[in-house]
Amino acid sequence: MSNVNVTALIIFVVLFALVTVLGFIAARWRAGDLNQLHEWGLGGRRFGTVVSWFLLGGDLYTAYTFVAVPALVFASGAIGFFAVPYTIIVYPFIFIVMPRLWSVARKHGYVTPADFVRGRYDSSTLALVIALTGILATMPYIALQLVGIQVVLAGLGLSFSGSILGVPLNDLPLIIAFVILAAYTYTSGLRAPAMIALVKDLLIYITVIVAVIVIPIQLGGYGHIFTVTLQHQAAVKAAIAHPTPGVKTPGPFGVILAPPTATSLGTYGAYATLALGSALALFLYPHSVTGVLAANSRKVIKRNAALLPAYSFVLALIALFGYMAIAAGVSKNPAFAANFKQYGGTFAVPALLLQSFPAWFVGVAFAAIAIGALVPAAIMAIAAANLFTRNIYREYFRKNPSPGEEASVAKLVSLIVKFGALFFILYLGTQNALNLQLLGGIWILQTFPSIIIGLYTRWLHRYALLLGWAAGMITGTYMAYTQHSAATAHFGSSVFPLQLGSFTAAGYAAFYALIANLIVTVVLSLIFNLVKAPAGVDETSDTDYEHEPEPALAGVGSEH
Repeated sequence: MSNVNVTALIIFVVLFALVTVLGFIAARWRAGDLNQLHEWGLGGRRFGTVVSWFLLGGDLYTAYTFVAVPALVFASGAIGFFAVPYTIIVYPFIFIVMPRLWSVARKHGYVTPADFVRGRYDSSTLALVIALTGILATMPYIALQLVGIQVVLAGLGLSFSGSILGVPLNDLPLIIAFVILAAYTYTSGLRAPAMIALVKDLLIYITVIVAVIVIPIQLGGYGHIFTVTLQHQAAVKAAIAHPTPGVKTPGPFGVILAPPTATSLGTYGAYATLALGSALALFLYPHSVTGVLAANSRKVIKRNAALLPAYSFVLALIALFGYMAIAAGVSKNPAFAANFKQYGGTFAVPALLLQSFPAWFVGVAFAAIAIGALVPAAIMAIAAANLFTRNIYREYFRKNPSPGEEASVAKLVSLIVKFGALFFILYLGTQNALNLQLLGGIWILQTFPSIIIGLYTRWLHRYALLLGWAAGMITGTYMAYTQHSAATAHFGSSVFPLQLGSFTAAGYAAFYALIANLIVTVVLSLIFNLVKAPAGVDETSDTDYEHEPEPALAGVGSEH
């Protein structure tokens, strides 16, 4: 531990301790009966505009976003900026769609999107696959939040030798952080990340605003940053064209997107489909829906759809850190060689901060990243627990559990989910977590027809939706599996080079899989509707999607 950054570590620990205290205090904030699932798992559905803004911001803009988006820009260039338009596209989508989901959920006491599917289509099987898809997509997402904590702990210089009970001492700080997270989430439910999100977002904004002013001044301005980045692009192209024996050939890098040609879409297709597909998928994730359903009115959701683009502006600035890291030459700094070897481009932002700022500010910035991992990880674990409790335990293990039993099961499952993610990242490795997160984005988009289209029409047949989901899952998984990278034999990329004769249309595998899903769903719906296959009973009505239900209905549990 001779290389520990003591000042940064002290600041980091103090801020981490502060949010820990807030996490436990949150149980008494806007007090409710936490033995009710809607109180523990949805905050009593009482969050107003300000709290919802911080909660959704903390939920969607995670620690992994803070390090992964600039890492992609650092490694690949312009394609990494797809995250900026996708977060801009998504908010008009939220404004139009999510108030409908909120209204019907409030009316019928739905806690999860699978609850809505169960009620809309009268199909426990379809609800089950929606719930399982949500849980499968969420688990690696939680694991990747740990990567954000891992890289800042490495940046602080925390390194231990030896082990206790087979657990490397190097992993103890990460384990301690997650045990604390598990404890206050179990105690306070959704109120804990909602309260902590205020601190997290304040620290993130301070870090980003200071960094985008100070670092360019240190590097000679944005003009110099882009000049050095263009030189880096030329060097990468030369290395690819003339590889050196025994030296790893870098991946392609472009400061601007490669334009379409007579035989391909260039990187335009990948960029556009990544942005559109990611936008359609973002609010299908269970943690995003949980943030929406915790709001106290339709107006709160609409206001937040108008206000949340402020985070997109910050995200654009964060993405620029990738180019700043190139211009700063952080990968050539021998002090960071070991961390770059272990974490690759993911260490670019911590290295940039360490190289550019005094230790006290590094402590603040690293605390922002670590706390930025805890907030979404807590919400994700709660969302996964809600899905298991409502749509698996209640449906298949115990038909009519008491409210207290339902809440107790959710609390226990939230612990299992968090420690499962911890086990995954410690023993199965970061690369496997990345692979599964890649698949998670592909999988969650296949719930779009059942959830989003289902908010507007019931014409799609429940059997067709089930078979369409299967077609999309198989297609998307196969597309991802066939992609190779230097780091892994398969699952190297979420971009699939679709061959249309001699023309290559590279695009987001999830988007192509959704097209296959929709084709199967629509064609089979025509057939099933023609033969009058049983469609089940829709427990919702048209008015349920448009109106503000009475507050008294907020805690009512839908009985199937």
